[in-house]
Amino acid sequence: MPAAHQARKRFGQHFLVDEAVIYGIVKAIAPKPGEVVVEIGPGLSALTQPLLDRLPQLTVVEIDRDLAARLRQRHASERLRVVEADALTVDFSQFGQDVRVVGNLPYNISSPLLFHLMDFTACVRDQHFMLQREVIDRMVAEPGSADYGRLSVMLQSRYRMSKLFDVPPEAFDPPPKVVSAVVRMEPLPESHPRAKNEALFAQLAARAFAQRRKMLRRSLGNWAGLLDWEAAGVEPTARAETLSVAQFIALADQLHEAGVKG
Repeated sequence: MPAAHQARKRFGQHFLVDEAVIYGIVKAIAPKPGEVVVEIGPGLSALTQPLLDRLPQLTVVEIDRDLAARLRQRHASERLRVVEADALTVDFSQFGQDVRVVGNLPYNISSPLLFHLMDFTACVRDQHFMLQREVIDRMVAEPGSADYGRLSVMLQSRYRMSKLFDVPPEAFDPPPKVVSAVVRMEPLPESHPRAKNEALFAQLAARAFAQRRKMLRRSLGNWAGLLDWEAAGVEPTARAETLSVAQFIALADQLHEAGVKG
């Protein structure tokens, strides 16, 4: 038996140990034989084993080489493919065209990883993640709410998202200092309206929410004079948190047409 693994702070490791929560996550995912499932951060196999109980094959992405070695020892290679890498650097298109991504994501890289995965929405069917609850509250927030911000706008432009349920700290070892939650993310169809210049759309969202208490006409600086606010349905006194995703897309498209580079 290998020695007990010590959770490593630099990897944001908190291992899920509550059987009821594990069952709830796997039930929400509802994996079926023949599906391509990729788990990020398998850790001590809390989700890995229940997924393998339902799937003939599973791919996992693990940055911790000690945990990767444990996984290889515990599971046959024809059933578990271990990709030893930082998920932030992984090309998820390598896994196929209808990939289901799951995981208990490290809190210290959750937002960068969510943005990284946006590059692969064309080959992903859905994503089920456990994250810090306050992050998920921001992801699914509606315009006008205190949680609505850059993360909301960016992710809602590409996904349909549902917060499924909360997970208390005591479900983990060691317990984190925050409440967690589980979210389902389904990429929107290609026919759904998207910004003509994705990089410019991202810059607009970042600039708009950098000073969220200011009116947009002030916080956007020299871009403000290039915009037809009335055509986008935006009031002169509007602040960033009051705009819908569609309005952000409309403003970004106007900037693109005006020659602003992304």
